[in-house]
Amino acid sequence: MLTLQNVAFSLPGGESPLLSGITARFPSGHFGAVVGPSGCGKSTLLKVVAGILPVSSGSILWHDQNLEEEDLPAHELGYVPQFSCTQPLLTVEENLVYTAQLRRGGSRESIREVVERNMEETGLIDLRDRRASVLSGGQLRRLALAMELTTEPDLLLADEVTSGLDPRSEEEITALLASLARAEGRLVLLVTHSLRFLDSYDSVTVLCSGRLAYSADPRLLTSYFQVGSPEEVYPALGEQEPSQWAEEWLASVEPAPLSSENVIHELESRISSAEKESSLKLPGFFSQTTTWLSRRIKVFFRDPAQVFLHASLLLVFPLVVTLFAYRGLPSVRMPGF
Repeated sequence: MLTLQNVAFSLPGGESPLLSGITARFPSGHFGAVVGPSGCGKSTLLKVVAGILPVSSGSILWHDQNLEEEDLPAHELGYVPQFSCTQPLLTVEENLVYTAQLRRGGSRESIREVVERNMEETGLIDLRDRRASVLSGGQLRRLALAMELTTEPDLLLADEVTSGLDPRSEEEITALLASLARAEGRLVLLVTHSLRFLDSYDSVTVLCSGRLAYSADPRLLTSYFQVGSPEEVYPALGEQEPSQWAEEWLASVEPAPLSSENVIHELESRISSAEKESSLKLPGFFSQTTTWLSRRIKVFFRDPAQVFLHASLLLVFPLVVTLFAYRGLPSVRMPGF
């Protein structure tokens, strides 16, 4: 379970906090959306949970572990950023193999098994031999997700991975994330602008200028904001100050008790985490260096422009130097000497 307790974040020297008084709870085996207008703090909240940005005040708990005092193990957290982190000149399978080799130990056979399972889970089997540079937007998002799944994280954070996609691709990625949330008690939080597919989420968290305006069942969203459709929620947020929305939510919220299903997912998540902590170890420095060099060499030789440029420098430059140095260069006399 992920618990946020009065979380705030401010930039050094900033006039106003980017996040203020965020208190929410997300059980394991849960798929939650974090929504709100542009600049409301959605991505900032995700980065604070991921540890990319430090908490200014408040606390973040994961399975009762205070993340301000102790970092999560590398395998426990998956973070999918807005930008692509793939190698365009490598195939889908190669991207996943190198990612797995850099982030987890094990034999080649065990790495291949993990990659095969991730490709099947994310629908990339038929694209395994296709280079990332020719993938569509939706396929690239699938690959980014698959790369994070190489460590089988129990907490998966996805930042705007559905933005800019066509409606069909957006629906497919949302459905994929929902299925990932139900697997082994995993918690998935998605930052998105879209209020489509609300039925896919277990909860919707609405931010307004860095404050929490709502975090509960998506089916109650329209009635809480007294609007006719989800699309009217954003305009409704402008009808009063963010601090008023935050105060109203704090006054009305009553933490829902954990259901038996939540408890089961929580136990599954903790058991899964304990098992992986004993079996998943980061590769050593030498192993990671060797993998990085192997990937770098492969990418280099697949870029004809780079190969031509370096070959020219190696072959043509010495020749030019030799021609200019032939018989030596004429001496230059300075006036008056």
